[in-house]
Amino acid sequence: MAIFRAARPRHGLLGTDRVRPGGYRATVTPPRTATATGTARDKARRRGDRPGGAELLSAAVGAVPGGTARPGQQRMTAAIEECVSTGDHLLVQAGTGTGKSLAYLAPALTVDGPVVVSTATLALQSQLVEHDLPRLADAVEPLLRRRPTFAVLKGRHHYLCLARLENSTADEPEDTLFDAPAERPGGTRWLGEAGRLGKQVQRLRDWALETDTGDRDELDPGVDDQTWRLVSMPARECVGASRCPYGAECFAEASRARAREADIVVTNHSLLAVDMLAGRHIVPPHRLLVVDEAHELADRVSSAAQAELTPELIDRSARRARPLLRPETAEALTASGDALAVGLAEAPVGRITSGLPGPLREACTLLDAATRTALDSIGDVKADDPDPVRKQQAKAVLDELSTTAQRLLEEAEHDVAWVERNDVTGRRALVVAPLSVAGTLATHLYDERTVVATSATLALGGRFDTVARALGLDSPPPGPPSPAAAALAQTTRRPSTPDVPARATTPPPPDPADGLTDSGLGWRSLDVGSPFDYPRQGILYVAAHLPRPGASGLPEAAGEELLALVTALGGRTLGLFSSRRAAQQAAELLRARTDLPVLLQGEETLPLLVRRFREERSSCLFGVMSLWQGVDVPGDSCQLVVIDRLPFPRPDEPLAAARAAAVDAQGGSGFAAVSVPIAAVRLAQGVGRLIRASGDRGVVAVLDSRLETARSYGSFLRRSLPPFWYTTRPEVARGALTRLAAS
Repeated sequence: MAIFRAARPRHGLLGTDRVRPGGYRATVTPPRTATATGTARDKARRRGDRPGGAELLSAAVGAVPGGTARPGQQRMTAAIEECVSTGDHLLVQAGTGTGKSLAYLAPALTVDGPVVVSTATLALQSQLVEHDLPRLADAVEPLLRRRPTFAVLKGRHHYLCLARLENSTADEPEDTLFDAPAERPGGTRWLGEAGRLGKQVQRLRDWALETDTGDRDELDPGVDDQTWRLVSMPARECVGASRCPYGAECFAEASRARAREADIVVTNHSLLAVDMLAGRHIVPPHRLLVVDEAHELADRVSSAAQAELTPELIDRSARRARPLLRPETAEALTASGDALAVGLAEAPVGRITSGLPGPLREACTLLDAATRTALDSIGDVKADDPDPVRKQQAKAVLDELSTTAQRLLEEAEHDVAWVERNDVTGRRALVVAPLSVAGTLATHLYDERTVVATSATLALGGRFDTVARALGLDSPPPGPPSPAAAALAQTTRRPSTPDVPARATTPPPPDPADGLTDSGLGWRSLDVGSPFDYPRQGILYVAAHLPRPGASGLPEAAGEELLALVTALGGRTLGLFSSRRAAQQAAELLRARTDLPVLLQGEETLPLLVRRFREERSSCLFGVMSLWQGVDVPGDSCQLVVIDRLPFPRPDEPLAAARAAAVDAQGGSGFAAVSVPIAAVRLAQGVGRLIRASGDRGVVAVLDSRLETARSYGSFLRRSLPPFWYTTRPEVARGALTRLAAS
């Protein structure tokens, strides 16, 4: 359930029921000033006797079965209240077990106006809206004398579009049935899929008569991505509620209306990034933004600012726009797609470092000219157009193609371009992304609101300055702030400056009373630690005797070390590997020389593998990067976490390579400034899979001797990890595992 019912009236209560075209029943949400909920909330907030964050946190913790006060949680709540009052931004490292969700949700209820919470993963979003927020609402209602309201805000494409649904049958032959899908190289789509698509679309029509929200996540059982694309509308293709015949019934618009009425709005980093890039008109105005899983924010903003060109996209766009164009204009679009296909086939995969190759430049030039002509031919979308929705869809895609082609032709210093190829499907694309997003974040993230960024991995090497720099927080305010932002720290950064570490001044010492450190640049930092006793609960073992890792794959010596550790414990091992090849080699080794059940990522769906790993006590689960953050298995099912090598970015990762090259060109060390911080975050996330509860015990084994022997970065990486008891002696690690196996 994605929306709390208290945050939005049911049909016919505070809204006006009417029947949609096509038979769908709609609720027209009244304006905010007319809602009893908004009036009651505003009156309550004007009272001077409302409780503070500490009191609300105490009530919330008391409502949790077995809940106890946690000093780190209390310090985090107090720090947030302090920064809201001063306008400083806040970076908080809160280790596993802190209870950071309640630590920021409780003080959020003391802030006037909506508070926005952004998460990186659906798992955390679900935890907030299905568990933490309802429990908090129940606990604090007596104190606030009202029940707080909450809403989830997602991208427009997450909601059913009635305009697309009404015309979905007509769309199928043109846009779906006979397209060569991106996931299936070559050929046309099997015609038998028409029946499957038709059945799923009809089920969506039936669901549209019943759903209150139109949220895809509430559709059970769901439909595949191909079908959902037929009935959803990307934001760039939407004509807007005023021009759409279904505007008054739009599920996406209704979700925004609910968000404007809620006390707390839960969204995701991707939508937050789009909101920033689009001028901040999607997320409701607010004074406090909490960014959870903040270590992922910069990457999500980079993804939102990334664009690509593929021959398939150009071909679909040409066919969609063909009814609105002269034949020669449509043919010019198709020809540009053919030219791009030729250019991509000839270009090597990887980063483009010396200008666009001639064939790709020619293709982009043809595409730019063809899309400009097509856009001029289509003209503006008008209210009296016979089909404004289709016209806007055609225009939006053509405009995006034109913008991307111009961006690639510009070859700006602040952009990185590369050719990528999917190894499974063979699909090729020409991609462009910003070299840095620190400038974008400095300009758009902090203005007129207080930002609290939190994660279990923010203090890299024991300091916050690396993450602060990546988030655009490393520069002082440029003169007096604007009146609207007088209480906030204005930060600026040159857009072309890579978001990489540089030499920084030593920050002032923390206040011994609360541990809150003031950077002097408009932001503060706080590490509240973790309630777990890491030195007693876990061992960090580094196999310093192993040779330095070489080529991709699992070296023989590392394989033997892995085998000895796993057999000492008798399974219960999560293996985090740097490549699919290494994970496969490890699985084959254990299957050949032990009788332990070995689960390998890719052989079954990830949720099923994790469930089996949790339930089969002697099993081992091996996989790659998605397991480094996505596995939460407390208890004795996971007592050994093995990491085959330090997770530095691969040399062929275009963005990381470009950022490192930019630092090298300025006389710095790209490896130290870019690759080491990336590895620190990834390693901390992987190591964090071991201790998930106060009763957990186990060993983290890193089969990469560089964590001990590398003088330039080994200690930095170790300081980025929880304070486990540390050893490089293999007999100590095996002895501890043997005792765990016998316990």
